[in-house]
Amino acid sequence: MKGSRRPIYAVITWLRRQPPKVKAFLAVITGMATLVMLRAIIQDHDNLFVAAEAVHSLGISVLIYKLTKEKTCDGLSLKSQELTAMFLAVRLYCSFVMEYDIHTVLDLATLATTLWVIYMIRFNLRSIDMENKDSFPLYFVVVPCAVLALLIHPTTSHHIVNRIFWAFCVFLEAVSVLPQLHVMQNTKIVEPFTAHYVFALGVARFLSCAHWVLQVLDSRGHLLVALGHGLWPSMVLISEIVQTFILADFCYYYVKSVFGGQLVLRLPSGAV
Repeated sequence: MKGSRRPIYAVITWLRRQPPKVKAFLAVITGMATLVMLRAIIQDHDNLFVAAEAVHSLGISVLIYKLTKEKTCDGLSLKSQELTAMFLAVRLYCSFVMEYDIHTVLDLATLATTLWVIYMIRFNLRSIDMENKDSFPLYFVVVPCAVLALLIHPTTSHHIVNRIFWAFCVFLEAVSVLPQLHVMQNTKIVEPFTAHYVFALGVARFLSCAHWVLQVLDSRGHLLVALGHGLWPSMVLISEIVQTFILADFCYYYVKSVFGGQLVLRLPSGAV
């Protein structure tokens, strides 16, 4: 086992020594290679979205275990959960009135579990210390997303209110994890269950991004046309990419910690 880990340690050590530009380049290359592999392996790329929701649900299951068995919400951002519930509720509404499908059922299940997590953190496991660390102002996220949605939204035939709501949930989802990252920046030490949850979010965001990118490639750009004209189609892709890269740094340290056999993830200064 130790022998099999030595090449991994060597790669991690080499990566650690590289300048930021090289790391960014390697991350892009790795992402592109993964997309090519997913495109070759998975025939129906809608399955990527289902997989993303499944991984997100798995992450929430880890939270449920933490809250029920460990009886603690240390390291968890209530505000991130509230933002998640907000964009899920808006997306669920849009799904009901615009395109009722399997995504609607998945969003409903995810919203229900997220609301339960919020209830547990807010009323059963409330911590003054965590309230102080979870200090990211929600209006820093919600207001810009709302303004952006008013300015940039789909140009489809749906009612204007529904189109604005759709844009709002897309933008809000992209940045909903920021309060959680803020908490981890404040603590610098991330306990295992929280780390597993955030890593699951990172994987789910990547799969969701891959779903959109591959759909665009398969349709030869027709999907972007179907979404409307103007800036909206580009903003959808940008939002997917942004929410993936926001968590990329954390996922790197998570994988590094796992292969290093560390149960507790310690983040260096400037990480995430």
